[in-house]
Amino acid sequence: MPAGGVVLRRHRPADVDALHLAIEESRDHLRPFMPFADQARVDTAGFVELSASQWDEGTSFNYLITDATDGDVLGGCGIHRRVGPDAAEIGYWLRATATGRGVVTASAAALTDAGLALDGVERMEIHCDEANVRSAAVARRLGYRLDRIQPDAITSPGELGRMMIWVRAA
Repeated sequence: MPAGGVVLRRHRPADVDALHLAIEESRDHLRPFMPFADQARVDTAGFVELSASQWDEGTSFNYLITDATDGDVLGGCGIHRRVGPDAAEIGYWLRATATGRGVVTASAAALTDAGLALDGVERMEIHCDEANVRSAAVARRLGYRLDRIQPDAITSPGELGRMMIWVRAA
């Protein structure tokens, strides 16, 4: 799935080291909003394995975001069927060195289109903590509207515990 100079593709077992290196090199950047920022390599390997089974079950479709030129891992994203029978949620993160180039916006746009093409999906959602202004900016750029803000458990140190739910209908 191409998107703005990047390729979104399924995880492969051989990706574990490159994916873990992207996380490891970006820990300080990811830590405020991503609970996996400090995970060990074994946890990254477990995620790659889990991603394959979730894909087969049709519950989540996780992708690596890779550079279209050299294949370097720039981040990750996914479509998740966990917000109701007629909806899907997208999520995304980037390696610190890949920010500010439109990579996540292009990736999230591709995910939105792919999600809305799934059978039965009438709306897409982006969930992010109120403090995560960069993630909210992506939602705004893609035409999502803020539906509501609701209390949520704090899972990362930068969070306020107020989840913004952004929605875009088909």
